[in-house]
Amino acid sequence: MATLEIRALSVGYGPVRSLRDVSLDVPAGAITAVLGGNGAGKTTLLRAISRTLGFHRGTGTGTIRFDGRPLEGLRAAQVVAAGVVQVPEGRQVFARMTVADNLRAGALGARGGRKASAAALTRVHELFPVLAQRAHQRAGLLSGGEQQMLAMGRALMAAPRLLLLDEPSLGLAPLMAQRIAETVQEINAAGTSVLLVEQNAAIALRLASTAYVLEVGEVTLQGPADELAASDEVRRRYLGVVDETAAEDADRASGAVRTLSRWSA
Repeated sequence: MATLEIRALSVGYGPVRSLRDVSLDVPAGAITAVLGGNGAGKTTLLRAISRTLGFHRGTGTGTIRFDGRPLEGLRAAQVVAAGVVQVPEGRQVFARMTVADNLRAGALGARGGRKASAAALTRVHELFPVLAQRAHQRAGLLSGGEQQMLAMGRALMAAPRLLLLDEPSLGLAPLMAQRIAETVQEINAAGTSVLLVEQNAAIALRLASTAYVLEVGEVTLQGPADELAASDEVRRRYLGVVDETAAEDADRASGAVRTLSRWSA
């Protein structure tokens, strides 16, 4: 059964159409990836789910259901209360607030009261020990990787059942990106479904069980992540793998041109 069901979603910003007739599912307990380059509509997709499109003057049509419940018509805070929480692209922590205050802000509006917040904080500190060590430090003084940990920790304070991750590896060194990826796996293993939007296809396809490819606002490929990782098109366009046959043909053609040039000289 799908935790999240999206059907025929189209979104525009004024006259500009960002998504066209997008449909996808996030199965319960799974990690689902959405791949695509800049301008593909990935962030717009997450805004539509989290009901924050209006903040960016966007409008949409189609249906979005979480556990069978329509999200259309809900306010962003109601979507969080329902269990859907987004970690925005670029981390966007509250730079002048302390780490501890950022985490407390994440618990605002969450269900369960102080006891649930305390349990969530314990879990966040288990996943990200550095956040406990730097609880009284201003968030703006953290490294990029630590800010990403804080952004994820803040989202986890709301005890999400579905976590929306927007480019969590963006701008991070490879080792830090790998640490974040491992943490996403831990979060998922504890029972949280994940919709992962990524340009880093290698990380996304390794984490996900199902993946979709967005191009210029439309789903052009979808299927099991391991099958997409093995497809020539995905390998060439998103994993940087060169078609060896084509490369050999090009080398032979280039060699022939060099030979003809020498003979004609």
